[in-house]
Amino acid sequence: MSAAEKRPVERADLLLVCSTGGHLLELIALQEAWQTVDSRVWVTFDATDSRSLLAGERVVPAFGPTNRSVKNLVRNLLLAWRVVARTRARVMVTTGAGVGVPFAWIMRLRGRAVVNVESFARIEGPSMSARLMAPAASRTYVQWPEMVGKLRDARYEGNVFGA
Repeated sequence: MSAAEKRPVERADLLLVCSTGGHLLELIALQEAWQTVDSRVWVTFDATDSRSLLAGERVVPAFGPTNRSVKNLVRNLLLAWRVVARTRARVMVTTGAGVGVPFAWIMRLRGRAVVNVESFARIEGPSMSARLMAPAASRTYVQWPEMVGKLRDARYEGNVFGA
């Protein structure tokens, strides 16, 4: 267990969960929706972009890579159980990808709200992570009108880049 994992995770009202790269940029682009919540914790991979973009934020490092890794799925499931229990977060917002899946289901099992925003890159069909999170999500947003109806109860309100 790394030093970061041993640090206690304090209470927070909001969990922001995503992979690094474009998923992180999309969640940051949604800042207007979450910036007023002072009590928040990020869950993402420990990478150059996350360290730079989330400087000053509370960040819990997730285990990656998540694609086709049962080992990291289990590790992130256990991490989700601990983080959700310790923070007692009421809401989770995720832009995917795989790291969001175990967190969404643990939040759902604890009766908490999950907001999933499908990737801007998904125009013709949903991602695997979005399909896995859809039953657990309280609300799902897609970023293209063509995607409405391709995920359970998906809503289109525009996209994060204003395209």
